[in-house]
Amino acid sequence: MLRTVNRVLTALVGLVLLALGLAVLFAGLDLPRRWNVAMPSGWPWTRPRDVVLSDAERTRWTDEGWWWPVALAVLAVLFLLCVWWLLAQLRRQRLDEVLIDSRDGEGATLRARAMENVIAAEAESQPGVDRARVALTGRRRQPRARIGLVLTAHAEPGPAVHRLRREAIGHAVTSAGLESLPAEVRMRAARHRAERVS
Repeated sequence: MLRTVNRVLTALVGLVLLALGLAVLFAGLDLPRRWNVAMPSGWPWTRPRDVVLSDAERTRWTDEGWWWPVALAVLAVLFLLCVWWLLAQLRRQRLDEVLIDSRDGEGATLRARAMENVIAAEAESQPGVDRARVALTGRRRQPRARIGLVLTAHAEPGPAVHRLRREAIGHAVTSAGLESLPAEVRMRAARHRAERVS
């Protein structure tokens, strides 16, 4: 849900900025006069000689030598942050499919969700693991796994990670014909509610 809202807000901000840019371009090319279009009253840009900032606005800080370099630097940083944020929104976090070597020169695809479920089920079957969540990221030919383990109260993290690497991840690498499957494992202890003893 948050991802959808995030993308909708990004699209709305982009549309507003695009509309403002087109309005300035529209006035800059003198299209209202050429096409005989009446602009709304109070519209700031109607002729090619209209400027985004008036002389009074531009000269307001002329006595301050630091103002324009700081303003331009802030705008440049803001622009770079917006571009980075937009690219982060467009980039997919999870894989849809994994390319596997079928040993016939053709190759095949495997649904990433199926591979995630198998790794999680095998991890949960290990002693000391209460729950497991797996997400595949990266590229289709070189997937990476993010694994979250919830360990039982008396589980030892070291052996749990070794078993996970040897069994669940090792079996996934072998069955999918991958060269490797780098994994980031995050662990936490299971929380149990205290029970009242009478």
